[in-house]
Amino acid sequence: MALFERSEEVFEEENILHDDYQPQSLEERDEELEQYTGYLQPVINGSQPRNLFLYGKTGVGKTATTKYLLQHLEEDAKKYEDLTIRTVYLNCEDLTSSYRVAVSLVNQLRDSENQISRTGYPLNAVYEKLWDRIDELGGTILIVLDEVDYIGEDDSILYQLPRARSNGKIEQARVGIIGISNDFKFREKLDPRVEDTLCERELHFPPYEAADLHNILEKRATLAFKEGVLEGDVIPLCAAFAAQDKGSARQSLDLLLEAGDLARRQSDPTVTEDHVRDAKQLLEKQRIEESMKELTSHGHLTLLAVVASTVAEPESLPLQKQVLYDQYQDLAQTTDRDPLGGRAFHNHLAELSMLGILDRAKQNEGRSGGIYYVYKLDVTIDAALSTLENLHMTGNLDLDSLRKNARERGLMTIDSH
Repeated sequence: MALFERSEEVFEEENILHDDYQPQSLEERDEELEQYTGYLQPVINGSQPRNLFLYGKTGVGKTATTKYLLQHLEEDAKKYEDLTIRTVYLNCEDLTSSYRVAVSLVNQLRDSENQISRTGYPLNAVYEKLWDRIDELGGTILIVLDEVDYIGEDDSILYQLPRARSNGKIEQARVGIIGISNDFKFREKLDPRVEDTLCERELHFPPYEAADLHNILEKRATLAFKEGVLEGDVIPLCAAFAAQDKGSARQSLDLLLEAGDLARRQSDPTVTEDHVRDAKQLLEKQRIEESMKELTSHGHLTLLAVVASTVAEPESLPLQKQVLYDQYQDLAQTTDRDPLGGRAFHNHLAELSMLGILDRAKQNEGRSGGIYYVYKLDVTIDAALSTLENLHMTGNLDLDSLRKNARERGLMTIDSH
């Protein structure tokens, strides 16, 4: 008897819900598409491309819109004999320096037999190889640097690329840069010379609203699921959950996919609201666990301090750092750890905020109180506690009592476990 057999009860084509699926049309981004198309118009005219900077939260369509338009741009350019357009896409998550970006660009533009090593060359030598290859190819080359903020402070590539032609590094080609980031403060960290060039044109992608997400999900679900499998409240609930959180299409699609997968694994004939709620809890726990893998035990204690303070003082939310620090010190002593100083603790709060586990807001009380940050959980208490339990954050800590107190105060649903 076969151990694995195809299941055809729920999905028609589940890949349509995956992140790498490129739809034939983009929903709910008409204004951004029109503006973006206008910024790319000089390319089809054979002129120097504009350098663009796209920013917005994760999952709001920056990358999908870019790939969609560049695919059409390359296809439409084929009818003009005097026009050659190439696009290069790099995700910079693992390219944390200008050197790594430059090497990756050289290798993407070369054929497989002429790749260069990722180490061993001076940066200037890699740049020379890049300029030579770009000029050899000629035409217009559009370089997409997705998650460009990962390059960090070593950002010379962001200065060199846009100015390569004007600085005489290349003569036979025109280069345009499209930078994509979900870090709204990234531009503020750039050298002013880099910012002036890289952010020649800017495009902001706002979060999707519930109605937008509903429309996106409905179009995908029609293709992804068997007819009649989804109960009527499933898509509205997925859209509402994602809109309440970050307004992310990716998040709503992940939620719908996981709900369908739960129904399949449980051999249920339909996908229900309960599947969506269970999927939301499961995905949230997975996200926190993934985010916290690299944190130290003091990072874990910092999260626990926020949970414990939230349960103890729910009426005081959001909470100031000193309240959380007092709780953290108590927890550190309970677990036989030497507590960190206030600055190090602040850094852990900032890291948890960056990971999307805490919500941090700046308060300004003028001369009397000054400027300070306040914090609250940006995930459910149950998901945070379950993650800490999986990280073996028990020892001398009574997390069961903390969970019980949270339920009694109405901070968790009764069926949370």
